[in-house]
Amino acid sequence: MRPVKMRLAGFYFAAAIALAPATARAATLRSAPCEGASHSYLLEAPPGNRPKPAILLLHGAGGHAHDLVFPWRSFAETHDIVLIAPELTNKRSFEAIAPAVFRCVVEDARRVVPVDPRRIFVVGNSMGGYLAYDAAMFQSEYFAAVAVHAAAIDPEFEPILRKADRKIPIAIYIGDRDPLVPLAPVRRTRDLLRKDGFPVEYEEIAGHDHHYEQVADRLNRAIWKFFEAHPLP
Repeated sequence: MRPVKMRLAGFYFAAAIALAPATARAATLRSAPCEGASHSYLLEAPPGNRPKPAILLLHGAGGHAHDLVFPWRSFAETHDIVLIAPELTNKRSFEAIAPAVFRCVVEDARRVVPVDPRRIFVVGNSMGGYLAYDAAMFQSEYFAAVAVHAAAIDPEFEPILRKADRKIPIAIYIGDRDPLVPLAPVRRTRDLLRKDGFPVEYEEIAGHDHHYEQVADRLNRAIWKFFEAHPLP
């Protein structure tokens, strides 16, 4: 297939598999058809044919797919992890189809890279964290575990907990100086999940605000430790 150059947030990516040394990660921009539309995503995968764990990275409102890929890249390189990052819209109507789109995107990635189906995880930041809760509840038997940074479940959407066929493990992280997301709704979300039987790991990060990249090194390690302990049964 002839590579087609596509522009995404000021960066150029090849839409076909990038030519790279055998030991390097391949970074590509792909598109997955789902719910009557085409959804773009970034895919970074290590070489080799052995099935590898994958993380679906969900960025914040107004951001772009690479926002979480950059802070995860070096960690993924040393831990042999596939990174899948869809380009998200902040249109309210997207929420209804988001869980299906996320699954379509991962399945498209699995067509070209070997992914361990028991170790497909989700990391969501801010708006992406809000959508990660949707992924957790509506795709609880597809994703193994979810980590959420700087997001809570709105009270009007608390009934989504009843959509989960499995009590999927969820790790929640919030800065105690986040100017956009108060602690109270995040604590309420934690308590709601625990009351309903979901395994929850919770941490309030002292002195931290809303920006994931500022704590990425420590947070990535904590999230990955949580993920390693919770593959699909």
